[in-house]
Amino acid sequence: MGLFSRSKPKIKIQTTKKDGFSGWLKCTHCNELIHTNELEQNGNCCPKCDYHYRLTVDERINSLIDPDSFQEMFSALDAVDQLHFVDTESYVSRLESAKKKSGRNEAVVVGVGKIDGNRVAFGVMDFNFMGGSMGSVVGERLTLIIEHAIKENLPVIIVSSSGGARMQESVLSLMQMAKTSAALAKLSEAGMPYISVLTNPTTGGVTASFASLGDIIIAEPNALICFAGPRVIEQTIGHQLPPGAQKSEFLLQHGMIDCIVNRRMLKDKLGELLSFFNHASSSTNSEKIKRKS
Repeated sequence: MGLFSRSKPKIKIQTTKKDGFSGWLKCTHCNELIHTNELEQNGNCCPKCDYHYRLTVDERINSLIDPDSFQEMFSALDAVDQLHFVDTESYVSRLESAKKKSGRNEAVVVGVGKIDGNRVAFGVMDFNFMGGSMGSVVGERLTLIIEHAIKENLPVIIVSSSGGARMQESVLSLMQMAKTSAALAKLSEAGMPYISVLTNPTTGGVTASFASLGDIIIAEPNALICFAGPRVIEQTIGHQLPPGAQKSEFLLQHGMIDCIVNRRMLKDKLGELLSFFNHASSSTNSEKIKRKS
């Protein structure tokens, strides 16, 4: 080898561009580039602007319920096309598509689990199943888990994410508003607390029924919470809504919800509230026993 000779460095040169997803996304809220790994590590929230993206049912359960403590209930109930409803496609076809897309057979999952050791009756809506719409089975499952909570003296937590009542079931869907509300009234009479957690979006008949009836109503940041959407309201009244109207922060300011809790702190907050209610319930029972004796 010559005095000034050297071996070529071993550098791999990619001559063709690989197809596929690189893992980088542009945040829909702040337009900053973020990586999927960052999202996963941050509870599916943007690390730049803290925008809360939707969670799947499994992700929501895993983020709130103690490991290996959740037992799903009433999952055998299935929707039936009582009205033989057809729009651009049949209701039966839409149900099949929703089942394939979500991996679930309805827009809500209910069961019993623990949050920081506190037993609780728990329900979570699945926006991936027909936009989390409330049909007869959704109302029935929620009513059944509330009635189970009454029998077992359990507090109830329902996490809502919904486009509202399911139009393919018409009045049968609207009846679920009264049904779930009546069940919650019985829960209140039994002296058990109900915590409602509102996520983006919570709208329509869900907002107008069980989602707004919590003893404590918690919302995630910047969540859309309303009965009718902003465009519909503006077209109806002929005026523009105030900036940020129908978002969590606006509703907190006007007294519709009790607090806004970041997703990463939500389990701690729920655990704190459940511990408080359990302590208050124990103290009340002790007082009753003393009075009887």
